[in-house]
Amino acid sequence: MGSTSSVVKQTPSMMSSNSNSVEKVKQNGHPMDRLGARPLVRRQSSSQGTESFSVVLSQVTGMDYLRDPKLFKGMAFSLEERQTLGIHGLLPPRIKTQEEMAEHSMRNLRRFEDPLNKYMYMADLLERNEKLFYKVLSENTEELMPIVYTPTVGLACQKFGLAFKRPKGLFITIHDKGHVYDVLKNWPEQDVRCIVVTDGERILGLGDLGAQGMGIPVGKLALNTAIAGIPPSQTLPITLDVGTNRQELLDDVDYIGLRHKRVTGQEYDDFIDEFMQAVVRRYGQNTLIQFEDFGNHNAFRFLKKYRDKYCTFNDDIQGTASVAVAGILAALKATNTKLKDHTFLFQGAGEAALGIANLIGMAMEKREGVPYEEGLKRVWLKDSRGLIVKDRPDGGISVHKAPFAHEHQPMTDLGDIVREIKPTVLIGAAAIPNVFTPEIIRDMATFNKQPVIFALSNPTSKAECTAEQAYVHSDGRAVFASGSPFPTYQGFGKTYEPGQGNNAYIFPGASLGVICTGIHHISDSVFLSSAEGLADMVQDSDIAVGRLYPPLSALREISVKIATKVAIEAYKSGSASTYPEPEDKETFIRQQLYDYTYDTSLPARYGWPQEAFNKLEI
Repeated sequence: MGSTSSVVKQTPSMMSSNSNSVEKVKQNGHPMDRLGARPLVRRQSSSQGTESFSVVLSQVTGMDYLRDPKLFKGMAFSLEERQTLGIHGLLPPRIKTQEEMAEHSMRNLRRFEDPLNKYMYMADLLERNEKLFYKVLSENTEELMPIVYTPTVGLACQKFGLAFKRPKGLFITIHDKGHVYDVLKNWPEQDVRCIVVTDGERILGLGDLGAQGMGIPVGKLALNTAIAGIPPSQTLPITLDVGTNRQELLDDVDYIGLRHKRVTGQEYDDFIDEFMQAVVRRYGQNTLIQFEDFGNHNAFRFLKKYRDKYCTFNDDIQGTASVAVAGILAALKATNTKLKDHTFLFQGAGEAALGIANLIGMAMEKREGVPYEEGLKRVWLKDSRGLIVKDRPDGGISVHKAPFAHEHQPMTDLGDIVREIKPTVLIGAAAIPNVFTPEIIRDMATFNKQPVIFALSNPTSKAECTAEQAYVHSDGRAVFASGSPFPTYQGFGKTYEPGQGNNAYIFPGASLGVICTGIHHISDSVFLSSAEGLADMVQDSDIAVGRLYPPLSALREISVKIATKVAIEAYKSGSASTYPEPEDKETFIRQQLYDYTYDTSLPARYGWPQEAFNKLEI
C-alpha cells in the first residue's frame, strides 16, 4: 500500500550550490529519513489481498514463531511446519484450521458477560496471535464493535492503568521535548503510513483521561486494519502525555501517566510542532496523522494550522461530521425531503457539532445549489450559555461559532428553543445525558410529521435520549440515529432497528483512500464524498426498519466503496499523487488490503536442473 515514487528533475536553481541541494532534503535542520512519496511495492496476491509481513528466514528461529504474535499460528501449524521449525511437541498434537481457531475464540469470548472482560480477552488475543485477532474482528464486526470500540473502550481507558500489559503504541511526553524524533525511532516498524494521536484531554464524553487515553488510538487503528485492511505494521498509535488536570487520576496509585497538571501555552504548541515535524522526518511527507480526542480549544486551531502543511485530519470534527451528514442524507430518503427543506438545531457547539454544521452547509451547496452562507442560516446551535445569536449578552461566541450566530433574542432553555425555532432535525453532540426530554421529543413530533432526532454523544451513558424514548414519545414517527448502539425496539405495530452513527463507517475507508491515492492535504470535500458514499449504500430495506446506516456486518465492503469514491474524486480534483492513475480504482484498492489468513511458515522450495549438479571433468 503506497504511492509510486516520483522523479524530480533538477533545475539550474536546484543545482546552484551543494548546500542548497542538501537543504532540500532537510526538515527543521535535520536530514529526512524518507523524502517524497514511498515506492508502491506489489506483493503476491491472495484471495483476501496482499501479504503484509515478510519474514527473513535466516533471522528467525522456531521459538520466534511461538513468541511473535505476527508469526504465531496457534495450533494451525502443520506437522511439517512443526518438525521443520523445531517446535514439534511444544504444541498439542491436534492440528486446527484458522477457521476452527476463530470459532474457538468466539466461544471463549462469549463465556464472558462483562464487556470489559471481553475487551481484555480481545486485547490478549492481539498480543498472542495477530492474524487470528483480525480475522475474528473482521468477520464478527457487528458483535465486536461495541467491545473493541465505543462504548466499552471508554471504560477500558478509565481502567487502562490496571489493564496495561505490553506496549501497543508510543507514549511521548512533554519532557521528551527536543528528542521526539529519537522516541519515534524506537518504534520497531519502519514503514508507518497511518498514525492516530491523542493528548487524552477529551476522551469520548469522559473528559481528561491523560495518558490513559491510549485506548482510543489503539482501538481506532485496530478498526483501520479490521475494517479497511490497512496493514497493522503500517499503523502507529501515539499518546502525547503533557499531564492531566483530573485530580482523581493524579491521586490514583495505578495511574500510568505524568503526575502533574497539563502543560499549556507556547511550550505545548512547540511540542506539537516538534511532533509533526518528527513524523515527517521519520516516516515521510505522505504519512497520515489523525488527531483524536484533543480538547475543543486545541482541536480547531491545530486543524487550521496543520491541514495545509501535513496529511492530517481531525476525526472528532471531520469524521463525526461525515458520518452524521451521511445519516442526514439517508434521513432525506426516509422523509422524501431535501436539505433545504429542513431547519437544524444542535444541542452543543463543540468540535462535533461545528464539524457537522459546516458540512451540512457544504452538502447543501454541492447537492442543491444553495450558497454556503445561505445554507448556514438554516442551522442553529445551542452551547452552555444558550442559543448562539448575534450580540449575545453572555458572549462566548468564538470565531468558529460566529457564522451560526443569527439575529434572534437570547434564549437559554433547550425546550423553549425547540418550541421557538421548531427544528425539523434535532442533533445532540454535547455529552449531556437525557437532555432530550419526553416533552422535547413530543414537541418535535407536534410540528413534524417525521421528526429527525440524532443522539450522537458517546458513550451510551452520555446519550441525549435512548432509541426507545425517541420512538415512544413521538408515537413511533421519529427518524432516529445514535452515536452508541441501542437494542431493537418493537412497538406501534413494527420493529425498529436504530442505526448507530459510528465514526467507524467513515475514518477507515477515508484513511484507506487517502493512503492509496497519496493525497497530501485532506480537504473537507473528502469527508463530504465519504458521507455521500455511505448514504448511497443505505437500502430501502434499511429505511423500512428505521436504520439510517448499512449493517455493521458490511463495514469492510463499505470501507472499500468509500475509499474508491475518495480515490475517484481525488484524481478528478488533481489531489492524488499515486501515478500512473489506476484505470480500475476499486481493484487497485483491493490489491492493497491486509491479508489476515495464515501463510505457510516454511521457506519456498524448488528443484534445480540436473546439469547444475554435473561434476567438472578434468
